[in-house]
Amino acid sequence: MNGLIASTRAELLRLRRWPALWVLLGVWVTLNLTFGYVFDYIAYRTGDATGPGVDGAPPQALLAGLLPSAAPVTLTQGMPMFGGALVMIMGALAVGSGYGWGTWKTVLTQGPGRAAAFGGTLVALAVFVVGLVVVSAAVDLGASAVIAGVEGQPIDLPSAGDWLAAIGTGLLVLGMWAAAGVLVGVLTRSPALGVGLGLVWALVVENLLRGVGEVLDAIGPVTDHLPGTAAGSLVGALSRAQTGSGAGTPGVFATLTGPVATGWLAVYLAGFMIVALLVVRRRDVA
Repeated sequence: MNGLIASTRAELLRLRRWPALWVLLGVWVTLNLTFGYVFDYIAYRTGDATGPGVDGAPPQALLAGLLPSAAPVTLTQGMPMFGGALVMIMGALAVGSGYGWGTWKTVLTQGPGRAAAFGGTLVALAVFVVGLVVVSAAVDLGASAVIAGVEGQPIDLPSAGDWLAAIGTGLLVLGMWAAAGVLVGVLTRSPALGVGLGLVWALVVENLLRGVGEVLDAIGPVTDHLPGTAAGSLVGALSRAQTGSGAGTPGVFATLTGPVATGWLAVYLAGFMIVALLVVRRRDVA
């Protein structure tokens, strides 16, 4: 336990001083604000209902989605695809860079043990994911409150239950993608290759497989339970539960029910971490 605590503190220090972390956090916050609020607000003000993610929605529906009461849903809309890709990059970089820089060799041969050293990295990444979700929630709530004030709308805050459901969904979705990035980084032992393969899988391969699954019924059950499908289905279930609609956002699906999607995400999260830990413990780090 002392080794795990020491490793976690060391990894938190490294990540906190690593520019890549702040760049990825800034990119996510920018994307979240742009696609969650900026485009929809421009469409609402100009009356143009053909912009990105608008899909012909009437002005009042656009405005309703920009108010504080809808902030929990807006928080999670981009997480299955864009947010997932970014935290997958972070996971692959955090682990893969240790092989590229040779630091894993030093840590695993002189440190507190492989399980404790690698566990510290996992805990540090978990703290990063929690921080990302909390910061995003605060930014979204602030942006929606500003829009409500400008438009003269009442600032009706979401219920605690809505926030807890949204934050829990975000943590599970992003945690799963971060664990996937860790596994890819461990298997490739290269930050660049790990990032590349992770992005190809998350943004290309899964979409292609889902397209093939619509044509070939035999592989439909497989494509319906892919990591990205499970993440998108959970976000879609949250959106339908809180707003009555879950369509129109890339990466958000209605393929699985909320409980089923939650179960699959938990399985993927645990499975990715266990396999990564087993590989680290058994493989030569040279």
